[in-house]
Amino acid sequence: MLELFRQFALDLKASGINLTILYDAFDFERFVLGLATTCALVVICTFFSILIGAAGAATLGLTRGPAAMLVRAYVALIRNTPLLVQMYFFYFAVGSLMPVGQNAIGLPVPMIGNFTWAVIALSLYAGAFNVETFRSGISAVHGSYEEAALALGYSRFKAFRYIVAPLGLRFSFASLANNLVDLTKSTTVAYAIGVAELLYVSNQIWSDSLNTFEMMNVMLAIYLVLTGIVVWIIGRVQAAMRLPGFGAN
Repeated sequence: MLELFRQFALDLKASGINLTILYDAFDFERFVLGLATTCALVVICTFFSILIGAAGAATLGLTRGPAAMLVRAYVALIRNTPLLVQMYFFYFAVGSLMPVGQNAIGLPVPMIGNFTWAVIALSLYAGAFNVETFRSGISAVHGSYEEAALALGYSRFKAFRYIVAPLGLRFSFASLANNLVDLTKSTTVAYAIGVAELLYVSNQIWSDSLNTFEMMNVMLAIYLVLTGIVVWIIGRVQAAMRLPGFGAN
């Protein structure tokens, strides 16, 4: 089967379409590694951004003190500054303050690598938008549900945890899907700090093989598939959690 793909790619090359990732083992290997890195960024940052969003929305929903003010300041800062600037800030500014170790031959190496900084920057970026997404979902829950829970003897925290938050989550799915699609596309910004994700390795491949047109088309197709998978997963989760009369159908 692999030989069949290789021969097909060579036939395409003869016709002027140079997809080296299908017949060159080195290009294929680094392309797969780049795709795996992109998928890892998407999965890890999605997890942490949802945690950040849920924690921030819960803070805004339950408190009115300094903690809520800090969350609002964080959201305002992240939403009103470019992601690339944030990525550079963490990698170059904060990274310069971190301790430095040594490799096997005594050369200095940062204790926190570029992949980790990309995860931090992307998670905080998407998390700020998720805070507002979950907050708006919680705000969409009619106040009578919380009042009924309080009348039944629930504390304010338990009413939020067991009644308001689960219902608010169901109102948040459509906006959450948009945020996670944006996060998936934004992983390309990690290229700027040398993370060998899909755009980074594709740039290396087309620089070596002069097949920019082919690689750009491959990248567009792959990101279309990745975002489609994200939307499909959110849709499945939404359908599984659907309650008649609540959230989007």
